[in-house]
Amino acid sequence: MKTLYLDIFSGIAGDMFVAALLDLGVDAGKLECELKKLKLDGYHLHISRGQKSAIAGVKFNVHLAHAHDDHEHSHEHGHQHGHHHHAHEHPHGHEHEDHHHDYQQNFAEIKKLISRSKLSAWVKQKSIAVFQRIAVAEGKIHGLPPGEVHFHEVGAVDSIVDIVGAAIALEMLGKPRVFASPVVEGTGWIQCAHGRFPVPAPATLAILGARKIPISQCEEPHELVTPTGAALLAEFVESFGPMENLVAEKIGFGLGTRDNQTRPNVLRAVLGTQAKAQGPKAKASVAMQSSAHLDWEMDRIAVLETNLDDCAGEILGALVETALAAGALDVFHTPIQMKKNRPGVLLTVLCAETDADKFSEFILRETTAFGVRKTIAERRKLRREFADVKTAFGKVTVKIGRLGGKVVQVAPEFESVRRLAAQKKVPVKQIFEAAVQAAKNLK
Repeated sequence: MKTLYLDIFSGIAGDMFVAALLDLGVDAGKLECELKKLKLDGYHLHISRGQKSAIAGVKFNVHLAHAHDDHEHSHEHGHQHGHHHHAHEHPHGHEHEDHHHDYQQNFAEIKKLISRSKLSAWVKQKSIAVFQRIAVAEGKIHGLPPGEVHFHEVGAVDSIVDIVGAAIALEMLGKPRVFASPVVEGTGWIQCAHGRFPVPAPATLAILGARKIPISQCEEPHELVTPTGAALLAEFVESFGPMENLVAEKIGFGLGTRDNQTRPNVLRAVLGTQAKAQGPKAKASVAMQSSAHLDWEMDRIAVLETNLDDCAGEILGALVETALAAGALDVFHTPIQMKKNRPGVLLTVLCAETDADKFSEFILRETTAFGVRKTIAERRKLRREFADVKTAFGKVTVKIGRLGGKVVQVAPEFESVRRLAAQKKVPVKQIFEAAVQAAKNLK
């Protein structure tokens, strides 16, 4: 399996990330076609080759058309902040305070825009996950629920293009495993809609902290890591450290706008394969090497648990429904034997790592628990896609799981089965069995 290593010696921003992947060979025309599936108006892309400190690479710009002006605004990405030259994809909540005439989009609306598009399920999932990290961080800073965090019109369009474009580009590269060098940030101050803040920006620090990613500052007197750059790192990068056993096959450079004082304003991306480890570290890396060829997906989730022996079944039943509706990945309770031989239940909630505190508070408020245990777990998941299969009753959507490029699991989507059963007035079981039979042809 391919490995992508991000050398972030000069930080990272959304536009620089997309630019670096374009320099690695992502087809710009295909990227633009995929972005059109969002049905997002008011912008066009400008992709060019250039140099930064004598290093040749790709520059990725989103040119925005003002809704109330006849001219276009070239939204340059140069780690700059302010009200007239907005932070490049630095989507702080409530930037509309000085732009009352501008349309606003909150996270819930952006999530709906992405979900309704015809982009792949993986691109949708990852794009929304990156936005979720930003919204959660901004929400904590401003005391707002993530869904209510607003993105200024310019920042919203720019961020959507950068974030969704990043997910599309990674998919076009074959969804490689992603690693990165330690996170390096500059020093000094930034001017944003909230006022003057020291570097790192509040959202950047919160996003990295939520994923437990360490950050170090260098002598460069500018912001190097933007909130969107931080969110991309938090979502896609498995671990941070120096290159290890990496055979470089392609090297790409994503160019920033500003000329830094102490280092080139570029993001270096290395695409290659991991060679077999040798020497004293060989045994320690056997497990990693043995699974390197597998193309499964990996992410991190929070596992929240608490033991209950005095919570009514009705409360537990309602809690499961409420937690799932609030975004939990899964909720279940298991019979256990507690101290003094009392029967009880082990309540388990699986959720996104960034939602651990939200659901911990939820459990403490909604049950009789006095404490919640949190464990961060890594998941290995089959690469998923969806397809429609024809049955005698009509089309049914099925979920396909692949490993090593081969179909290993096929399952009908229950909501699709239930809708068709209601339309045709036949038992759900009959539609389900017909869908399973039709899905066997996909293998």
